[in-house]
Amino acid sequence: MHRLTNQVRPYAWGARTAIPRLLGLEPDGTPQAELWLGAHHGAPSTAQCEQGPLPLPALIAAEPHRVLGPEVVDRFGVRLPFLLKVLAADEPLSLQVHPNADRARAGFTAEEGRGIPVDAPHRNYRDPHHKPELLLALEPFEALCGFREPAAAHRDLLDLSCDLAALLREDLSREDDRAALRAALTRLLTLDGADRERLIGGFVDEWERVRPRCAHAGIIGDLAARYPGDPGAVASLLLNRVTLWPGQALFLPAGNLHAYLQGTAVEVMAGSDNVLRAGLTRKHVDPAELLDVVDFSVLPIPYSLPTVQDGRRQFRPAAPEFALHEIGPGRVTAHLPGEGPAVVLALNGRVELIPEVGRRIELRRGESVFVQADSGPLKIEGQGHVVAATVGALLD
Repeated sequence: MHRLTNQVRPYAWGARTAIPRLLGLEPDGTPQAELWLGAHHGAPSTAQCEQGPLPLPALIAAEPHRVLGPEVVDRFGVRLPFLLKVLAADEPLSLQVHPNADRARAGFTAEEGRGIPVDAPHRNYRDPHHKPELLLALEPFEALCGFREPAAAHRDLLDLSCDLAALLREDLSREDDRAALRAALTRLLTLDGADRERLIGGFVDEWERVRPRCAHAGIIGDLAARYPGDPGAVASLLLNRVTLWPGQALFLPAGNLHAYLQGTAVEVMAGSDNVLRAGLTRKHVDPAELLDVVDFSVLPIPYSLPTVQDGRRQFRPAAPEFALHEIGPGRVTAHLPGEGPAVVLALNGRVELIPEVGRRIELRRGESVFVQADSGPLKIEGQGHVVAATVGALLD
C-alpha cells in the first residue's frame, strides 16, 4: 500500500471550503472543485514509495501485473481503469453527456486522423474510452438527470405565450416520446444568431414573470442569469430535477444528459475525459455530435442501490471499470475484496487498513492510499467514514 498525495482542480464552479476542510487546510478563497485520486493523466496522484515519491502512472507502468493484477491488465491494459473524485460544487456544472465505448473509440480515431491536437478547445474526444460514472452524495446534492415525460414539460409551458414556448409545446406534442424530446432539444441547441437571443430572452423573461408551479420554477431563471442566452437554461425543463440525500447515489451511463447543480459528493468513473456539452458553459459545444450521442429515452431516475456485504455498502453498477464501497460512518470492521487495485479515502475519523500482504497503515480524515493488487484482501477497522474504489466485477 502507498499513501497518496492528490491534486485539486480549481474549476470556477467549485466550493471554497469543502475540500480544504476534508484535507485539514485553511481555505484560500479560491474555488476547490474536485479532488482527483487516481492515475488519470490530467491530474495523477503521487504514491509514496520506499524509493521516494512516484507518480501513480509510473508505479503502475513499472510492474503492472503486480500493481494491477493480471486480470485487470488482460481486460483494461496497463492503466488504472477508474478514477475516484471528491466533487464540491457551489455553482452548476455544464449540461453534458458521455459517449458509449464504441462512439468514444470512433470519435477519438476520427479526430486523431484529422490531426486535431488532443488539448484543442474544440476537440470532442480526448481519449478512446467511455465515461460512465457513479455519484454518492455526502450532503444534500442537487442535480438534473435524464429526460422526464415530454407531457410533463408540456404542462409546465401551458401558461406561457412567448414564441419559444409555443414552438416547444409543438415539439413536445409529438406522439412518440423520443421524437418529441429530440425535436425540443434539437430546436434549442440549433437556435442561431439574433433569433437565439430573442427567443431565449423572451422565454426567460416570461418564465420569471409567470413562475409556473413546478420543480423547475427557480432553476431556469437562476441558470439563465449565470449563462445569459444559453439554451441549456431552457433545456433544463426537459430533465428530471433530483435531490440526493447523504448515502444516496446516481449511476449515469452513456447517453444520459445531466448537470450537477450544487453539493458535495464522492464520484467514481471510468478513467476518461470524454465530455460532450449541451450548454451552461463557455466551453465548446458541438450540437450535431451531442445529439447523436444523447439517449432520448424516458427512464426512471437512475438511482444506484447498494448491497451490504462484509461490513460495507457496495455499489456495483453496470460498469466493469469500477465499483464504489462505503464503510461507516461509525465504528467499523469491514473487508474489501482483493479483486485488483483499490484507492481508499478516509472522509472522517481514524481507521486502520490491514492488508493480507504488507504493512498496516492508519488513515485519518482526508488521507488516502493506493492498494496494489498483490496486497490481497483488505481489512478496515476503527471509528470513521471511508470510501474505496475498486475495479468492477472481473467476471462480467
